Amino acid sequence: PARDPPTPQKAIFRALLGKIGQDAGVTTNERPSYEPLFGGAAYDYAAVAHAGATLFTAGACPIDADGLVVDANDHAAQARLALANLFVALAAHGAGPEHLVRTTIYVVGTREDLLTVWTAVADGLAPHRPPSTLLGVSVLGHPNQLVEIDAVAALAR
Repeated sequence: PARDPPTPQKAIFRALLGKIGQDAGVTTNERPSYEPLFGGAAYDYAAVAHAGATLFTAGACPIDADGLVVDANDHAAQARLALANLFVALAAHGAGPEHLVRTTIYVVGTREDLLTVWTAVADGLAPHRPPSTLLGVSVLGHPNQLVEIDAVAALAR
């Protein structure tokens, strides 16, 4: 059978496969090249979770200590509180934003609202840039909820 012609992505994949079994760890100060992917992304394309425990969080919501959604019409404020609540969940397990290896951010609203939320979350995580997915959704679980953030963190044993 005919083989597909080589592409830059296939070359990168083959090079990465060659590193299996070697120390291919990445730190926040040592980022690999993701060429030919877009270099201006506001997040890392991948993260390495070294052997240890993995923490999966529930979706962090913009809920105060009384269980109420705050700032019903303010995407940025809800994003900041959801992120603060995520940090509390991480801290309960001895982790912080530097341990995040993935986030998923759900937003009810327009494309502009997604950008507003992304800016608030990116600012709150800086200088850390875990791989992230930003999704527009039609509704979230609580009345007046506009934002939810779930995350995966890698913990040392």
